[in-house]
Amino acid sequence: MNWQHHYATINGIHMHYVEQGEGIPVVLCHGFPHLWFSWHRQISALSDAGYRVIAPDMRGMGQTEAPSELSSYDIDHITGDLVGLLDHLGVECAVFAGLDFGAFAIYDLALRHPERVLAVIGLENPAAPHNPDEPPLTEYRRMGQEHFLHIEYFRVPPRADQELAAQPRRFLHKVFHTLSAAGNYFDVFKYPPETSYIDAMAEPPPLPWPWLSEIELEYFVSEYSRSGFTGGLNWYRSFDLKWLQRKPFEGIQSTVPAYFLGSEHDVDLEGFHGDDPIGLMRAIFPDLRAVRMIAGAGHMVQLEASSEVNQILLDYLQDIQQRQLQ
Repeated sequence: MNWQHHYATINGIHMHYVEQGEGIPVVLCHGFPHLWFSWHRQISALSDAGYRVIAPDMRGMGQTEAPSELSSYDIDHITGDLVGLLDHLGVECAVFAGLDFGAFAIYDLALRHPERVLAVIGLENPAAPHNPDEPPLTEYRRMGQEHFLHIEYFRVPPRADQELAAQPRRFLHKVFHTLSAAGNYFDVFKYPPETSYIDAMAEPPPLPWPWLSEIELEYFVSEYSRSGFTGGLNWYRSFDLKWLQRKPFEGIQSTVPAYFLGSEHDVDLEGFHGDDPIGLMRAIFPDLRAVRMIAGAGHMVQLEASSEVNQILLDYLQDIQQRQLQ
């Protein structure tokens, strides 16, 4: 692997990012509890095909700084990180791919700074969940009164911060299985609201799994053991701030070309994006050029179905490149 690790002060924080290759820039944005390493099977595949791949540790996670203020995790700061990363690299515009919070980040970027975005590729999450009539944490708090819900569990520090930091390996082992096609996140709804997330998840089988080795899990465990989980949890705790910042963009459509990649057993597609998730994305990105779904995979799709993901990303990037030449 010819990964190049870099550290820089960007948008007022110390950021870590990994880079490989030359060509059209492709920025890969992860969610929680992920890291740049969630893309490690994609980075070399894309760079070998002629692309300059950049995979940052997103704000608050991995080796990128985790500010303590909740306001530091709003849309202005998150999109500012991505614009600042391009500026630091001397890149005018790039293709952005994102999963989970990374997907929401690139959609917000495309609406606010379209001149910096060649195209967006969303994985699993077609649009940021948005009820214009009620702040999201209020909505999720009501849901969390009926049964366990991870978002409500995360909402008020320091319980989740402390419990996850006390057992990082157990949490990551469990949550990666729960979010995969082999698990079932919705089983946690059987537990009462006061349950801890670790206790609400089913026991996973021992590693290795067909898609994850012990040493791969250990990288995540090592990083989160050092950093703690508060930075990632602040992405949830800032939901209402982001909700307010998205209000001026309600009904506005982006001219940025978009692509989508989902999987058959994704928890977010099944339970958190309504009856027509692709319609939600098309309402924001009318130039939605392709939608591909991977059978038999869950939310951990980059790892669960690495070869399929790599081929679809390469297909999308080839289409973007060909259209640029027209």
